[in-house]
Amino acid sequence: MADTTTSGTTAHTERPGGDLGRRLVQRRRELGLTRADTADRAGMSCSYLRYLEESSAAIPGRSALLRLAAALETGVTSLTGGETEAPPGREQAARHAGLVALSDAECRRRLGTHGVGRLAVTTADGPTVLPVNYTVVDGTIAFRTAPGTAPAEALGRRIAFEVDHIDEAMSRGWSVLVRGRARQAQEPATIRRLTERAYSAPWAGGRRELWVCVDADEITGREIRQIPAGLDDDPAGQA
Repeated sequence: MADTTTSGTTAHTERPGGDLGRRLVQRRRELGLTRADTADRAGMSCSYLRYLEESSAAIPGRSALLRLAAALETGVTSLTGGETEAPPGREQAARHAGLVALSDAECRRRLGTHGVGRLAVTTADGPTVLPVNYTVVDGTIAFRTAPGTAPAEALGRRIAFEVDHIDEAMSRGWSVLVRGRARQAQEPATIRRLTERAYSAPWAGGRRELWVCVDADEITGREIRQIPAGLDDDPAGQA
C-alpha cells in the first residue's frame, strides 16, 4: 500500500503501534516532517519507516536508530524512551542563545497547540502548581476537574496558567504565561461545546465533570533561540 503521509493531507494511515512508533510520529510532527521527508533524511524506505512506526514488534538495529535520531534532530535515548523519567533541561546551553519575547498573537497560537499546562493557584496549603489537561475554545482556556480537588480551588480567583515546550536536542524552548480569573462553566450549551471540542480526556481519569474556564487578562511569552551575539534582550533572564 502506498504511503499517504504527505503534507496537507490527513495522515489517516498513521497508527503508531508501540512506544518507539509513538515517539517517532510525535517527533517528526513536532518538526513538521512527513513520513516521506523523514525516510529521505534517514536514508531508508518509507515502507520500513512505516513498519517501525506501526508495528509494536519492531526492533530496529542501532544503525537505523542513529540515522533516525539524526534525521529527527534528537538522540537515540530520547527515541527509545530512555529519558522518560528524567526532567528536561539537562543539556548544555547552545552558543549565542538568548531570550526573545513572543508577540500576543504568537503566544495565543502556541497556547492552542498544547494539551497539558500548569495551573498555579493559592490553596489552603499555600501556593500550588498542578498539571492539567486543557483545551482552548473560542480563545478561552478550559480544563476539567472534580469538586473538592485542588484545581477546583481556582474558581473565582486570579490564577496563573503556563505552557511550555523544551527541545532537549537543540537546547531550545519556549513558555507562555497567562494570568486571569477562573470561573465555572455552567450553561449547558457551553459545557456541551467544551466537551465536544476538548483536546483530550483528563489523563488522571475518574469523573471530572466540572469545567473551569480562564478569562485571560494578560498573556506573555518568551523563547530561547539562537541570536547574534550582543543582541540578547534579556541577558539576565532565565528560562
